[in-house]
Amino acid sequence: MATAFKPETIRLTDLAEPRLTDLQRAAIAGAPDVELSVEAVLGAARAATGLDDFGAPDFKERLAVWLQSFDEDAELGPLGRAGQFGDCVRYASTRLRVEDLYKRHPEIEQVAIDRPIMVAGLPRSGTTHLVNILAADRRLRSMQLWESMEPIPVPGEGGDPDPRFVRTSAMWGTFEQILPLMPAMHGMAPDHVHEDIDLQGADFSSYLPEWLSRPYRWRDYYFAHDQTPHYAYGKRVLKAMTWLRGPNRWVMKSPPHMENFGPLIRTYPDAIVPITHRDPVAVIQSAITMITYGDRIRRTRIDPNATANYWIDRIEALLRACVRDRDLLPPSRSIDILFHEYMADQKSVVARVLAMADLPMTAQTESDIDRFLHANPRGKHGQVVYDLIGDFGVDIGAVRERFQFYYDRFPVRIERVAGEKA
Repeated sequence: MATAFKPETIRLTDLAEPRLTDLQRAAIAGAPDVELSVEAVLGAARAATGLDDFGAPDFKERLAVWLQSFDEDAELGPLGRAGQFGDCVRYASTRLRVEDLYKRHPEIEQVAIDRPIMVAGLPRSGTTHLVNILAADRRLRSMQLWESMEPIPVPGEGGDPDPRFVRTSAMWGTFEQILPLMPAMHGMAPDHVHEDIDLQGADFSSYLPEWLSRPYRWRDYYFAHDQTPHYAYGKRVLKAMTWLRGPNRWVMKSPPHMENFGPLIRTYPDAIVPITHRDPVAVIQSAITMITYGDRIRRTRIDPNATANYWIDRIEALLRACVRDRDLLPPSRSIDILFHEYMADQKSVVARVLAMADLPMTAQTESDIDRFLHANPRGKHGQVVYDLIGDFGVDIGAVRERFQFYYDRFPVRIERVAGEKA
């Protein structure tokens, strides 16, 4: 249940004990029973595509860990399990289509990705807004949500609009009906730029499963393995997408880049890397409120404090890796962007990033950016009012102490949260 203090503000008052709508109950009741096994996923992908070559078979080990993690998540409900199964089938289907396209067009191997702009930063730290502004520059190629959902088109399928866009629009429209407040927390319109993390999803890596479940086994597996091969797989998909539709100057973003600067720069040695920095306490309250709101349809029981503890740990891991590896990025091709400075003067920050990428701010680019900013002001879908202490039982002082290492390295502005003593 949401309480509106004024027309543009939203206060969620039922995070711990959600009061489900009829549509939410119907969605949960209608969730199909799924078998969380590797063969069930691969069989469904073969049936969906008519293909059977998945390429290198090492992904099956990671897929098995994903599925076992979902199965071990005792409070993941029917819709949560079905959703994770569906994502696995989608990623396996993408894998099949990537291999099929490369077999038919081996020249894709020769495609060059030229100096991509790869935005890194904590989730909820302005990365989505920044990458969408940069994507307004017509000289750059970006990955919109519809394309990240299905990077490779079905052979012989065409039309305007692209059938993949139509399918994603229908999916997102249904999602918004079931969870109508989600756009206020994280806009994901089909034509907005999405994260390149989905490219690694087709190799069954990244922290993707953590947003929709509590996959402790997968999290530990992920931490124990170098992500360079999975960045390389993502680049393989990116080359195919570039061959299908240029140009080859990309702008992308993904929060896990923060903990993978080594794999990123080894895979894209000429990348330009803008890194957004924001008070992690503000990031955490935004991220876990969004996750907990979505959990009302995914989980059989909501435990806000457990969610907070999971993501405080996870954000700390991201930031410790960032502090440790920040200097792996060449100074001439990386820039630290403080959230409060970015919010105060977005166009100036964008101009600095474009200059680093050897893309001067032209009159056309400035006009396109102005148009995007005018159409997408902050809080366009409403502003969520957070209560990290009241809703999640978080000891703010203890959390700030845990993140002192990050405050010491990057001069982010402290964002006091409700109930916090100055």
